[in-house]
Amino acid sequence: MASPAPPLKDAVGGLDRDPFVALLAKLIGETQRLQNDPPELVPQEDLVAQHVLDVLRPLSTDTGGGPLLVRKVSYTEGRSNVIVEYPGTVPGRVVSFVGMHMDVVPANPNEWDFDPFSLTFDSDDKEKLRGRGTTDCLGHVALVTQLMRRLGEAKPALKHSVIAVFIANEENSSVTGIGVDGLVKDGLLDKLKTGPLFWIDTADKQPCIGTGGMIPWHLKATGKLFHSGLAHKAINSMELNMDALKEIQTRFYNDFPAHEKEKLYKFATPSTIKPTKWSYPGGGLNQIPGECTISGDIRLTPFYSTSFVVKKLQEYVDDINANLETKLPTRGPVSKYVLPDENLRGRLEIAFDGDIMNGVACNLESRGFKALCKATEEIVGHVEPYSITGSLPLIRELQDEGFDVQTAGYGLLKTYHAKNEYCLFPDMAQGFQVFVSIISQLEADA
Repeated sequence: MASPAPPLKDAVGGLDRDPFVALLAKLIGETQRLQNDPPELVPQEDLVAQHVLDVLRPLSTDTGGGPLLVRKVSYTEGRSNVIVEYPGTVPGRVVSFVGMHMDVVPANPNEWDFDPFSLTFDSDDKEKLRGRGTTDCLGHVALVTQLMRRLGEAKPALKHSVIAVFIANEENSSVTGIGVDGLVKDGLLDKLKTGPLFWIDTADKQPCIGTGGMIPWHLKATGKLFHSGLAHKAINSMELNMDALKEIQTRFYNDFPAHEKEKLYKFATPSTIKPTKWSYPGGGLNQIPGECTISGDIRLTPFYSTSFVVKKLQEYVDDINANLETKLPTRGPVSKYVLPDENLRGRLEIAFDGDIMNGVACNLESRGFKALCKATEEIVGHVEPYSITGSLPLIRELQDEGFDVQTAGYGLLKTYHAKNEYCLFPDMAQGFQVFVSIISQLEADA
């Protein structure tokens, strides 16, 4: 009689530091060419994809060296996605790890304490792995690659297929159709809908159960440029814009207050609208500016509609324009936004960038969420799901397409997109164990 198969955690073991660090060093070594800020910086994700393939293809059906099914998918030259499957025995049983992206945000070496484009170690803490992408998201690329490598080597008998999807173009939304959005459009991820999908691109080892939508906006005020010594003959566009923005913010917070579900999802903040940039054509200190623009963003909890918010903001602006005399206070005895004798009125215009993102609220009743929580408590020692109004592109679209999306990550939120980015090897090792626990739980249910 054959002996029973060992538990999955015994079969695959833990995260082996040496191959993980060796792969991560190769990935971080490519980061100068992975920065995503077009048109100046266009990443070449093929560089990362090749390193992933170098690890996994020897264990694939392509080479006859193992069971892994490996597919590279490109929609534009030099920018690939990689889909890796460890086949299970039961059709329709799937667990997937998605979202490990192969591009990074830009880094200025002059602002860092160490080289962002190579993997280095802290002299006082060897567990600290430093470099652009260690937390977001090349550390996760290396981590999930090692998970698939160990499955390919150990060949455990699983009912579930385990699928990893490494993606291009997560850090910029001005170019579309070449990352996970292209894969979804072509139906290449359809089989993932029958099981939980874990988006591995957050931080701090806890389930991230909610993210915010993001609406970039630009509020332009047009007044009348004039000499600052003759303020009664000017319409000060800066004052107009500041007063208008205050009115818009007041209306926004009245119409979109803290939502009752934000407490359940543990959002750190409610929806917010705030300015982040000023711009104007220039001029002397003795000139009252005739036009200026305030830009900013709205971070919206997922319980409100971004399209409805855009509609409301346009209504606010239209109403203020029509009622400048009564809707806005002025500043001082000669400040005014209407010059009746000249038949001039100040004017506001609001515009929105095309890269509006919707937030997501994960399904807290799904098997995937429960498995993630149990695994986190087992491995990390406690489970504290959280939500933030930071935005993750693409995952709401996946949810709307019918995927059970859960999110997690094992870098550090405090170094996310930051100078001197790093991750901790023990955190990544716990992430590996969480993944194994999730698979084991789903196997026990099958």
